[in-house]
Formats: sequence, C-alpha cells, structure tokens
Amino acid sequence: MFGRLGRMVVHNPWKVIGLWVVAAIALVAFAPKLSDITDQDTASFLPDKYESVQAADLADRQFPQSQDQTAQIVVKRTDGGPLTPEDVVATQGIMTRLAAETVARTPAPAVGDITSVSQAQVSPNRQIAVATATIKGTAQDTAVNDAVKRLRDATKPLVSDTGLSVGYAGGPAMSLDNEHAFKRAEAIVGIATVVLILILLLVIFRSPVAALMPIVMVGVVAAVAPSVIAMFGKAFDLHVEQSLMTILIVVLFGIGTDYIIFLLFRYRERLRVGDDAKQAMVVAVERVGEAIASAAGAVVVAFGAMILATFGGYRSMGPGLAIAVVVMAIAALTLVPAVVSLLGPKVFWPSRSWSSRPQGHGFQRLGRAVGRKPVVTGVLALLVMLALAGGVLGFKADYDQLGQLPGNTESAKAAKDMEKGFPAGLLNPTQVFVSSTDGTPLDKAGVAGFARSLETDQDVGALKPVNPGAEVPEYVTYSGDGTAAMVQVVLRESPYTNQALDAIAPLRETAKAQAPPNTEVLVSGGTAQFADIRDATNHDMKVIFPVAGALIIVILALLLRSLVAPWYLMLAVVLGFAATLGATVYVFQGVLGDAGVMFSLPIMIYMFVVAIGTDYNILMVARLREEAQEGHEPREAAALAVEHAGPSIGAAGVILAGTFASLMFAGIAMMTQMGFAVSIGICIAAFVMSMFLVPSVTALVGHAAWWPGHGDRARAHGGSPDPDERERVRV
Repeated sequence: MFGRLGRMVVHNPWKVIGLWVVAAIALVAFAPKLSDITDQDTASFLPDKYESVQAADLADRQFPQSQDQTAQIVVKRTDGGPLTPEDVVATQGIMTRLAAETVARTPAPAVGDITSVSQAQVSPNRQIAVATATIKGTAQDTAVNDAVKRLRDATKPLVSDTGLSVGYAGGPAMSLDNEHAFKRAEAIVGIATVVLILILLLVIFRSPVAALMPIVMVGVVAAVAPSVIAMFGKAFDLHVEQSLMTILIVVLFGIGTDYIIFLLFRYRERLRVGDDAKQAMVVAVERVGEAIASAAGAVVVAFGAMILATFGGYRSMGPGLAIAVVVMAIAALTLVPAVVSLLGPKVFWPSRSWSSRPQGHGFQRLGRAVGRKPVVTGVLALLVMLALAGGVLGFKADYDQLGQLPGNTESAKAAKDMEKGFPAGLLNPTQVFVSSTDGTPLDKAGVAGFARSLETDQDVGALKPVNPGAEVPEYVTYSGDGTAAMVQVVLRESPYTNQALDAIAPLRETAKAQAPPNTEVLVSGGTAQFADIRDATNHDMKVIFPVAGALIIVILALLLRSLVAPWYLMLAVVLGFAATLGATVYVFQGVLGDAGVMFSLPIMIYMFVVAIGTDYNILMVARLREEAQEGHEPREAAALAVEHAGPSIGAAGVILAGTFASLMFAGIAMMTQMGFAVSIGICIAAFVMSMFLVPSVTALVGHAAWWPGHGDRARAHGGSPDPDERERVRV
C-alpha cells in the first residue's frame, strides 16, 4: 500500500503539489474561520445534568439581565492610605460621570452596550471602594471586551489629579486580558518554535534546505488545518476554547517535524546504500509510511477519544487536534515526498554527509550496551521512571483561573487590591436562585429570611447588596412575575481556588435545607461552574484513559500482528504518563511551592505524552521487528534497532521537547506548566522508554514478543537475504 503511494507521489510530484496549493487556497479563502466556533463561556461546555447549567437556564428565563457581564471597578488611593470622606465623595462623582459618558440610553441595548454603572461600595476598612459596570452580552461576545476598553479609556481622565487610582477586575476584564495574553503567547510560541526548529535541524542535517523543509510544510498545514477544524465544527456543532490555536501551532510543528524527520532520515539512509534519488524516496515512504500512519493513528485515537468527555472543553479540543494530525500525516506522506523527490539530494545541500555512512557513532555504542546487558539497562530505565512517578501521590489540581493570567495585568492587580477590603469572592459572586414550584409568587419575607440564613454558612463572607452605597441594603432581586428570586453570595475565598470549589457542595446543602416551602434552590456562578467542571473532569479521565488505551493496543496489535508486545508497550506508556505527571508535581508543587498544577494537565499529558510516547514506541518496535526479520536474534536486533532508529527518535524527541518548551515563554501559568510537563514527558518517552526500556524488554521476551503472528520470522522461511541486501535495507 505505502509502496504504491510512494511511487504515485514520486512519479507525479507536480500534480500532488498542485492539488495541495488549490486545496489550501480554497480552504483559506472560503472555509469558516476557527474564531467562528471559539467559545469562552465555560458553562456552555457542561451538559444539562449539572446544577450550574440548570441554574443558568433558569436565569435565562427569569433574569435575562443576570446573564449580562459585570466588571468590578476597584478604587483606591495612590498612596495606599485609607479613603477619606473627600475621597468617597470624589469616587461617587467619578461613577456618576462615568455612567453619564458611557451608559447607553436606548430602550433596547445592543450586545456590548454598557447598561449601568453603580455607585461604589466602600470596604469596612476604607482601603477600597468597588462599583459595578454592567455590560450587555455573554462571556463569548467580543463586543463585551470592547466595552471594557471603552470603560478603561473613559475612566483615565476622570481620575487624573484626584489622588485615586482605578482598575477593572472581574470576568470581562479578565477575558480582555486573557485575549491579549493568548495573542502574545501565540506570537511568542510561534517565533520560538520556528527559531528552535531551524537551529536544531541545522545542527542535525547541516543544511538550510532540510532545516526549512518542516517550517514550509507545516506552515502550509497550519494554514489549512484551522479551516478544516472549523468546517467540522460547523457541521457537527462543535465549539473550541480560545487556547486551541496556541496549542495547535505547537502540535503541528512538533508532530509534523517528527514525521518529516522520520522520512528524511530514512531517505538519507537509502541514498547512503546506493539507491537513486527517486527510488530512495519510494522505499522511504514504503518503509516509514506504515510507522507514520500507525503513529498518527495512535495520536488520532488518543485525541479522538476525548469526544467521550462530558466537559465540552476536552470534547472539542480533542477532535480538533485529531483533525489537524490527520491533515499533517497526509501531508507527510504526499506533499513532503513530492517536494523532496523534486529536490533530490539537494535537500541536504551543502552537506555531503548523505553520501557516506557514519562509523562508530554514539547510538551504535548505546545499542551495543542495550543488546549486551538488557537486564541492567531495562532495570535502570524502570527505576528512573518509577522514581519520577512517585510524585503523582502528591498531585493537587488547581482551578484558579485568575492565577493563569500574568500577574502584571490590570485585572490581576485590581483583583488583588479588592481583597484588601472585601472577601475575595466578590470578584465573581456565587448566585443562589429560588423558584416557586407551584407557579405562585414567592413570599418575600420568607425569601429575605432565606437570604440572611445563607450567611450562616462558614464559607460565606457576605451577601452582595442589590443597591450598593444605599443606607438600607437590599440583597434579593425578584423576577418580573415574582416566582423567582436571586441572591448573590460572596465567598470568603477567591472564586477559583480549590477551597472555594470545595465550598460549593456545602453551600448547596445549606441552601436546600433552608429553602422556603414549595420552592426549588439552584446554585450557579463561576465558582459553581468550575466545581461542576471538576466533577466532569474526574469522570472524563476514568472514561477516556481506558478507552484510548484499549484502542491504541488494537492499533499496535494490527501493526505488529502480535498480542504480546502491545501490552508491555502500553504499560510502558502508562508508566511514562505517571512519570511525567510526577516530575511536574515535584517541580511546581515541591520546588516552586505552587498550590497545585493546572486541573487539565493530566488530560494534556495524556494527549501529548501518551500519544507521542506511543509514536516513538511504534518507530522503535517497528525497527526491532525489521531487524528480527533480517535473521538477527532478539538481543542483536535490539542493538541494531537502537543504533539505526535511535538517531531519528533522538532528533525528533529533542525538537518536539524543545517545541513544547517554548510554551514556557508565553507568560501564562497554564502554558508554562504544560510546556514543562510535555517537554519532560517527551524526553522520558524518547530517551528513557523508547531507547532503553522497550528494546531491553523486547530483547528479554525474545521471539515470544511477536506471538502469535511471529512477524519477526517472516523472512526466515524464504531464506535470509544476502548480506549486501541486508546492509542496504538496514536504516
């Protein structure tokens, strides 16, 4: 199959390139954009069975204004002192003038219109005053971000020469700063990735042409893949989160470079044994094609299994990345061979290393060590991975959305300032909804008592007044027909910390226990949504991991025609996952003292380390089988496999690890953690698991590793090839 594909591409290169150019232009020009299916609202990523979603539905019906976005306007003295009576008067005047300048006066506000600016509430210690600006729209409306910009611009001249400073916090302000942070992250990651790949490939191939090959090829795929993902999203009503594009860049350049390196290494080896340029590429596609297709299949399965997730953030990201990997694999087996077949050996210009076989290189010595002492090398690799895996025992998930932003953003600084005078939960209050179960209006006295009873919960810091600044505060908002009410609860803890999430279940119990007769109580808000996301994540990991593992074992069994090797290969990958997560816990929770690591990190490690670790295992075990088919005994086959497959796996591992490491320069905590975790995981997969553990175990298991298909003996029945041919095919 792959031999026929190689011949078709090599003998029709211009047609293949032409098809790619036409498809790329058509998709970029006419297909939907990725931004068309991007969603920033975490509640929309949860199914209806979760209480926060049910509460949001009630709010849509009874309190449509509650779904509008609110930004906290945080006022303090520039010298850090307490607010004086004059400062309070000046603050209320600023809010009045800000409302006059920015609030829309139309009876039917449009999305992005500022509908109100409240008077400020002064903290008991007079350190801070906080007002609220309400903006028409939902979290995913970009016009809401534009409204925050208008508010910030309008506020600056109002506080000039007053001795006061103003900062904007809350959801819309965080979203705006998120947007800026992610755009900057995309630029940093893109530049760092390209520079890193160029430098490393220049070192490996000593050729600017070979170094530029992945940049150009992956650049084409990076232009096409988002449109393909958007087409599938529109067709199947899938949404993606805003971090997908940043991750997509790294995935395409990382995995795409891997596939191209595998192909170029095999092409160079075929040239070294005397094949002409076109035949060398045909054989390279034939020999590497199966490994690339199987590796891509494992990655697609790992990503695609996320469609089973209940949390939409995972459910959308997985298929999106799977689609991109399919496009990249197709390009690696069609577009890349077509271009290289036109260039021939000039792809390695000006280096002449392609024309001579290196002697006595490091991987040859490494292979001999593995072949001679598989027990020692295998045990050492196993001990290293087990030691790192021990860190998993201290794993703590961190849901702090604010902590994911750089600490120097306005929203982050304003949120910290707000905590100086108010409970940290004021940043995003939790909403408690009370609705009549029999359709009659609620008893207002009973609801008022219910609202005050919520303050008895130990995790509740205060109730947020409906009329801040008034002498007699009110805490309940009623629907137009009086059958539903809303109370805003301010938690003591910052709304996205684990402590705040832990407070939601007791609060729900308290609220339901204190509910007035004939009513139903639902709890929602940002903290409640993340508490439900945490439950969904725990459920999803228990579903996705086993399903993906089983499917990857099937792919390995079909590739190797064996029921033995796939099991220890998969166990090695699982151990690699644990070692990666454990190493990340050691560094971020142990060394750096973080409260936890990003809650989605296990899923991210699963997507990249499990899938890519299987990639490297597939390439190594395919080479082990190939060497066994040449008549070599298991230990000698292990030595030769490390010698010949080691350079391409090592090069791919260094480049991919370096590519993901570029995420650590993004300035976003989640990207820093993910960059470290995936890069260290890839190093473990490439340099510990694939080069030591897997060859050592295969050498020790021997011929039984290939049972029942005995693919290692496929050529023994027809006689071994002559020594010259055996040397020619050893790549």
